Amino acid sequence: MALRVLAAMSGGVDSAVAAARAAEAGHDVTGVHMALSSNPQSYRSGARGCCTLEDSRDARRAADVIGIPFYVWDLAERFHRDVVEDFVSEYAAGRTPNPCLRCNEKIKFAALLDRAIALGFDAVCTGHYARLDDGVLRRGVDAGKDQSYVLAVCTPEQLAHALFPLGDTSKADIRVEAERRGLQVADKPDSHDICFIADGDTRGFLAERLGAAPGPIVDTDGNEVGRHDGAYAYTIGQRKGLRIGTPAADGRPRYVLDISPVTNTVTVGPRDSLDVDEITAERPVWLSEAPDGPFGCHVQLRAHGEVHACTAERDGDALRIRLAGPARGVAPGQAAVLYDGDRVLGSATIADTARVPA
Repeated sequence: MALRVLAAMSGGVDSAVAAARAAEAGHDVTGVHMALSSNPQSYRSGARGCCTLEDSRDARRAADVIGIPFYVWDLAERFHRDVVEDFVSEYAAGRTPNPCLRCNEKIKFAALLDRAIALGFDAVCTGHYARLDDGVLRRGVDAGKDQSYVLAVCTPEQLAHALFPLGDTSKADIRVEAERRGLQVADKPDSHDICFIADGDTRGFLAERLGAAPGPIVDTDGNEVGRHDGAYAYTIGQRKGLRIGTPAADGRPRYVLDISPVTNTVTVGPRDSLDVDEITAERPVWLSEAPDGPFGCHVQLRAHGEVHACTAERDGDALRIRLAGPARGVAPGQAAVLYDGDRVLGSATIADTARVPA
């Protein structure tokens, strides 16, 4: 059945080929580039992001080659409020957010989709590497590019209005296809890091917005071993850039174990102390009916992290996850995404972790 499809075109190769495939499938496709900054030069420059004037022009040229109408929609205010400010406030609270996940949740499948539906479109098409099978979200076949993790925050109602045409193809084959279609972005480099941090310096970006907030770096016994300019500049599991003046007694590297915004303290310790096997997550989103009682599945705890066998259980508005074996460096603020094979069951935001004594 032919649909009216709004294709989100970032200016990269993936979204261009996704739009081309949707049009080739017989859908009535309109391309749209989301302007996410009121000053595009204030975000990533060159071809490494999706927020620049160059990216907008690349998206327009791709739409011309495909032969579809093209528009630029200004979503800068919404993006700044829901993604950039959220990013800053999460770090200020001692958590580690995933801005790509938040962009999908608040921008692509909320602001963009809502406007598309209001204008009479049936679906939004993106270049994500994931599959939809009768409403079921599954991993993309290219394991190295799979993006089901950052889509797991979408609700079943939102996924009912989504198209992911690239989920059955590898990235290498997408580039070959883009060249065959005459798309100039065929060899364009992928975006890296965080699109709204122009120089990739997350610590500097946060310091500019949150200011200096000096405090102690302590070991697990509470002894001060260094000083920091802001606890927000650290994340659980971090090893480099700790600015520790006192070496560990055993001479081994130390890692960030805890961040306390209340006391403005960063706690460091040995690598083994990063291990956790219980996770409490909040604000769960279920892509199918949530099972009653404990159930076995697998959980992914970061965008390209390993998958862990676990037992999960609903607990009111929270999700309790017991890992079959310890995971290392699990940071509050990240998403815990549950899988049954390649099928996404649901997701929740990590709130707390623990290590159960043997």
